[in-house]
Amino acid sequence: MTTVIVGSRASRLARAQVREWLRPMRERFPHVQFKQRIILEGGDEDRQTATLAAVAKTSGGSAFSTNQETALLEGAVDVIVHSLKDLPTSMPEGLSLLPTPAHRQDVRDALCGTTLADLPKGARVGTGAPRRIGQLLALRPDLEVVPIRGNVPPRLGRLRGAAALDAVVLAAAGLNRLGLDHAISEHLPIDAFPPSPGQGALGIQVREDSEAARLLAGTGDRVLDAEVRAERALLAELHGGCSVPIGAYSKAHRDGTLTLSAQVSAVDGSRHVTARSTGSVRDPETLGCRVADDLLAQGAEVILSATRQRPPAAP
Repeated sequence: MTTVIVGSRASRLARAQVREWLRPMRERFPHVQFKQRIILEGGDEDRQTATLAAVAKTSGGSAFSTNQETALLEGAVDVIVHSLKDLPTSMPEGLSLLPTPAHRQDVRDALCGTTLADLPKGARVGTGAPRRIGQLLALRPDLEVVPIRGNVPPRLGRLRGAAALDAVVLAAAGLNRLGLDHAISEHLPIDAFPPSPGQGALGIQVREDSEAARLLAGTGDRVLDAEVRAERALLAELHGGCSVPIGAYSKAHRDGTLTLSAQVSAVDGSRHVTARSTGSVRDPETLGCRVADDLLAQGAEVILSATRQRPPAAP
């Protein structure tokens, strides 16, 4: 019997994502034994550093993928199941992504604790993502945004206790996968809160030309893969990552076209630029680059440069 070792982070959400991916894989490949292996990342081990950008700088790579990619390259695991939005657009030599799995969870951000309209003036809202901070402050400049990090349940826990926040912003996908969707007070609208590129989708990483890569090559969804490739192409063109305020969402249509909408926001909410274009589902990278060029023509690089130079927030 063939054995495939599947790696992931240690969080409840990461484990849930592995289970989600493995269910159809075990049905499709009954002759394959899939085993799970946990790999700790810098973002999991360091809960004190205020921002993910600072953690990534300290660890010398991505806060949520570096150790897993090392394990994959060294052959300790055969497959890594990532949250695609946490995975850098540049791939280490020798690694590649399989076509995106068929099911993409809800791409929207969710406000937990209360609705945006019911937040009182000066309310304290928790999020550590520059994109979400800028989008919140663009609509509600009166809010006090409090940096928070950690897994989903502890972040929800910030709504309780003596120093409770009024609300926290989380990805609806993670809440759904953990069965915590009852905590959602409001799904934030995509037009004002475009999600991180790849949000809600899984990223399945393998070693190139490996037995696992050959076995699993036909398991993804080509249309969904085109959607997330457009989003990630835009992110790559803007030299962005999880620590810069870029939102993007792509949708394929029955006529074979693909629409990509994107936004770059100043972290203080003072400015944002948006772009939207349609291209072919067969060439999502060209569409992503075209929308990125439109954003750059509107001054996106000025916003992004200011964000990169911004000092880390206090814990």
